[in-house]
Amino acid sequence: MQGIYMFLRSYIALFIAVLLAAGSAFGQDPTPTPTPEVADKQPVAPEALKGVPVIAPNYRSDDRSLPDLGRVGVDMLDQRSLTLNDAIRLALENNNDIEVTRQNVRIAEFDLRAARGYYQPRLTGQTFYENATTPNISFFSPQSTTVKSNNFVGNAGVRAYIPRFGTIFDVTATHNRVGTDNLVSIISPQYNANVTASVTQPLFRGRSFDQPRRTIEIAKRNLSLTDVQFRQRTIDTIVNVQRAYWDLAFALRNLQVQRDSVRDAKDQYEHNKRLVEEGQLAPIDVVASETQVANFEQTVYEALNLVNQAENNLKNLVSPNKNAKIWSESLTPTDPVDLTPPETTLGEALDAAMANRPELELNQVQRDINEIDRRFYAEQKKPQIDLVASFSSAGVGGNLNPNFTNPFCRDNPNPEQCAGAVQSLLQNVGGAGTAFSDVFSNKYPTYRVGVQFNLPLFGDKTAGSQYGRSLVEGERIETQREQLEQNIQVDVRNAIQAVRTAEARLRAAAISRENSTKQYESEQRKLDAGQSDVYKVLERQTALTVARSNELRAQTDLNKSIADLQRATGNSLKANNVVSLLQKPAR
Repeated sequence: MQGIYMFLRSYIALFIAVLLAAGSAFGQDPTPTPTPEVADKQPVAPEALKGVPVIAPNYRSDDRSLPDLGRVGVDMLDQRSLTLNDAIRLALENNNDIEVTRQNVRIAEFDLRAARGYYQPRLTGQTFYENATTPNISFFSPQSTTVKSNNFVGNAGVRAYIPRFGTIFDVTATHNRVGTDNLVSIISPQYNANVTASVTQPLFRGRSFDQPRRTIEIAKRNLSLTDVQFRQRTIDTIVNVQRAYWDLAFALRNLQVQRDSVRDAKDQYEHNKRLVEEGQLAPIDVVASETQVANFEQTVYEALNLVNQAENNLKNLVSPNKNAKIWSESLTPTDPVDLTPPETTLGEALDAAMANRPELELNQVQRDINEIDRRFYAEQKKPQIDLVASFSSAGVGGNLNPNFTNPFCRDNPNPEQCAGAVQSLLQNVGGAGTAFSDVFSNKYPTYRVGVQFNLPLFGDKTAGSQYGRSLVEGERIETQREQLEQNIQVDVRNAIQAVRTAEARLRAAAISRENSTKQYESEQRKLDAGQSDVYKVLERQTALTVARSNELRAQTDLNKSIADLQRATGNSLKANNVVSLLQKPAR
C-alpha cells in the first residue's frame, strides 16, 4: 500500500506540472492586470532616486562551485602541532604583558638597592689652591698697600651610620698651607692640620625608626608587590591561553563535524536519487536533499571562519610580534580534550583560594606598607632631641716669615730680647711636619658634648594628621580585604558549580548524540522500507549534526571551566607545571 501511495503522489505531482506548463504555453499571463489607480503610478527610474541604494529583488546565483576552503594568511601545508604546555610556555616567554611585569620586578629591585644605598659609608672632601691679593688696612704694616697670599687647602671626611639606632658618625681631616707677605704674620708658610670625630644620636624621634629605614621597608614590600603582580599576570595569561587553546580545539573538531555532515548529506542525496529512479520517491524529494547539502556547506564555511578567529586569538597570546613565523602556520592542538575534572569539596577549594589567590597577597602587602607608615608617623610625633658629641685634635707648624717686622721691636731699647721671643715662638711651633705630629700627639685637643633639639611650640600637627590618616587607611584596607574574601568565595562557588554543570551537560550531550545517531539510522531504514519520508530523514540528519557539535561544545566548556576553577583557587601555576616562574629574586 505504501508503494501505491508513493506512486499516486508522484503521478499527481507530474500532472500538476504539465498543467502549469500548458497554461504558460497558451499565453496565460499569471501576472494580474493592474488597476487604473496603480497603472497611473509610473515606476520611478533608479537614477532618479537620490541616495536610495539599488536593490536586486530577483537576484539568483547560478554559481554552484565551492570557493576555496583555505584560511587567510595561513599555509595549510605548514602544520604546527601544539600542546597546551607548549602554548603556555610560548605565552609566558613572548607575552608583552608578562615582559612588562618582569621589568617592573627588576625596577623594584633597583629601587630597593637605591634605598639601601642611603646607609652606605661615604667619603667626602675637597682640595684647591688659592692665590689672593687683598688690600692692606692693618695699622701695624702701613708700608704696604696690598697683601698677597697663596693657600693650598685639602680636607676629607667619612660618614657612617648605625641604621638600627639612627646613629651618625662623622670623621673629618683638614690640612691647609697658608703663605703671605703680610709684615705682621710671624709664620709664612703656616701649616694647619685638624682631625674631628663627631657622633649624633637621636634620643626620641628617629632613634627606632626614621625616613631612610621607612624607604627601605617600603621598597621591600614593593618588591614583594611586584612579585605578586607578576604571579597574578602569569595566572591570567595561563587561563587565557587555556581558554583560547580549547576554543581552537573545538573549532577544528567542529569543522570536521560539519564536513562529515556534508559528506553524509551528499550520501543521502545520492541514495535518494536511486530511490527516485526506483520509483520509491518523488523527484521533488531530491530537491530537499540537495538543499540539505547546500545548507550544510554553509555551516562548513561558518565553522571555518570560527577556526580562523580562534587560531588568531591563540596566536595573539603566544606570538612575540606581528612578524613571527607562527602567524603563517596552521596550529593543530594535540592534547586530548577529555580532561578529568578535579575532585574537590567546597571547603577544600575555599581554603586553597584563601591561601593562594594573589589578590589577598596584594592586600597583605598593602597592609604591611600601611603598618610601616603608622610606625613612622607615630615616631614623628615624638620630640626631636639629639645628643651630639665630638672630639678634635689640631696641629700647627711653619717657618719664620722673611718679611716679618715686629712693630713692637722698632723702638725697643733691647731688640735682641724681642727677637729672642720670636725665636722662642718658632721653636714652640716647629717646622712643617709638626702640624701632623701635633694632631697624633693630641697636643691641642677639643672636647664637646651637648644636646640639639627642634620642638614645635603647640604640638606637631603635621605628624599627628599623617598618623591619623594612616589609621584610616588601615581601616580601608581591612574593609577591602573582607570584600575580596567575599568575592573570592563567590568565584570559587561559581567555578565549582560551572564544572559540575559542564559535566552534566557533557553527559546529556553524549546521550543526545548517541540517540540522534540511532534515530537517524532508524529513519533511514524506514525510508528504505517505504515507512517514512525524506523530510523526516533530513530532520534527523540535522539533529545529529547539532548533537555532535553540542557534545564537542560541552566538552570544551568543561575544559574551560576546569581552567576557571584553577584560577579561582589560585592553583593555575602548579596545575600547569610553571611553579619555577615564581622563584623570587634575591633581596
